[in-house]
Amino acid sequence: MSDLSKTQYDATETTGQISPSEIDPESGVKRGLKTRHLSMMALAGIIGPGLLVGSGGALSSGGPAALLIGFGVIGIIAFSIMQSLGEITTLYPSGGAFTTLADRFVDPAFGVAVGWNYFIIWAAVLANEYNTVSSIFVFWSDKVPLWGYFLIFWFAFLAFQLLGVEAFGEAEFWLALLKLAGLVAYFFFAIVYASGGLVGQSHALGFQYWHNPGAFADGFPGVAKVFVFCSTFYAGCESVAVAATETRNPRHAVPLAIRQVFWRIIFIYMGSAFFFGLTCPSNATGLIKGGSKALKSPMTIAIQNAGWEGGVHLINAFIFATCLSAVNSSIYIGSRTILFMAQDGKAPHFLGSTNKRGVPVYAIVFTNLFGALSMMNINTGAGAAYGYIVNLSGVSTFLVWGAISFIHIRFRSAWVSQGRSIESLPFKSLWYPWNAYFGLASNIFLALIQGWTTFAPFDAGNFVDAYILLPLFPIIYFAYKVIFKTRYWRLHEIDLDSGRRVDLDAQIEDEYVPGSEEAPTSSKKPLWRRIARNF
Repeated sequence: MSDLSKTQYDATETTGQISPSEIDPESGVKRGLKTRHLSMMALAGIIGPGLLVGSGGALSSGGPAALLIGFGVIGIIAFSIMQSLGEITTLYPSGGAFTTLADRFVDPAFGVAVGWNYFIIWAAVLANEYNTVSSIFVFWSDKVPLWGYFLIFWFAFLAFQLLGVEAFGEAEFWLALLKLAGLVAYFFFAIVYASGGLVGQSHALGFQYWHNPGAFADGFPGVAKVFVFCSTFYAGCESVAVAATETRNPRHAVPLAIRQVFWRIIFIYMGSAFFFGLTCPSNATGLIKGGSKALKSPMTIAIQNAGWEGGVHLINAFIFATCLSAVNSSIYIGSRTILFMAQDGKAPHFLGSTNKRGVPVYAIVFTNLFGALSMMNINTGAGAAYGYIVNLSGVSTFLVWGAISFIHIRFRSAWVSQGRSIESLPFKSLWYPWNAYFGLASNIFLALIQGWTTFAPFDAGNFVDAYILLPLFPIIYFAYKVIFKTRYWRLHEIDLDSGRRVDLDAQIEDEYVPGSEEAPTSSKKPLWRRIARNF
């Protein structure tokens, strides 16, 4: 860790009060993300090739109805996870997010297992995104080899990440706006196309593809396959917790970002699932399959079927723009995860350092190296490489989400056990405890059944791909526990005061003083207002 990371709060001469430094005193990163940056990250930050291209694999595996069911079910689970995350992250916007909180509320060994599984998710997602962006350029011109495109983008993204968190936040804000505008434009196109309103269109498309080739491509097994794809698409909604440390005003920004996830689920994910299934047949030859060198999005196929061949390049340009955002987000989240783990002794020590501008150079380079996994594309084809890496990241997503629910349950139990008031929490999870227990149970269930289609007929290769990371979690947990002799914390031993901080831009900080747990004096709001506030 850099010397600067040890900077303590500076005294403000004019008021005599203590104001927090822009450099986080624990992690050494700079608190440069504004509220609008975090809000856009939550709403559209990680949308990229996973949704726009990967949904083609989900559509071909399960059909349009399975796509809606998958997005809907995983969306409900994601909403549950975000409610849990909002409560603990708003109170503790500390470096390491839920990986550090796992140490505090459960067991240090549990935090190590959660942290490495979370890093694996972003290593896999990053490789997928490099796979997609390189394939797009091969589609445009194959004069440069695939590995040549990869190296060009690898150094370009590395250079941008080293500019600092403010540049990242500003780029994410504008790219997120672009992604939202692009999706809205496609939704309008889909409505006109389905209604038969395009120039030269002989008949309305309607729900033709729901009847032929059909709503379900492979029955319930197809639905199960879609769950794994959808978990990868939703991965990233929890990233606001990782970014909270570098946010200027987490008490205001984090709850706002958490609530916007609901609209992300309804508008972006459910809207995309509906319109992709409406305008693209599940048996289209261009959808992700093991030998396709040029990945095709359902959007691309729909525009081609509508008779606009030139639109392929427009969609590919749009997907490329989303790749810029998604690769940046993946490197950011992965590097901060490994940075905080290194500072806690869970990863090599050198990865925990930052420079004088608060940039974790070594962690960024280390994370970006995992993009080389995308070079599987050279031998297996872009589609097959995508499928392999999706399976790796899918089960880790379920495990990490389940861990977040469990951390929240432990936090609430300790909070009540130590005699603290629930009303004093700055953000209260909706429908606790049912929401948290639902998130825990559903993620454990999905982690266990997500690869069941490999059993009949048994496919050894796909079975290993689907389940190889499942035993990794307990292996890391028990190995670390035995070697370092960690212990499972009792509720009365859990520290509930460390890790809080004030907002940098707050004029009046009205958070209660630790040890004084009196509820706010304002009257309790009606139920409908409390529910609406969570959306």
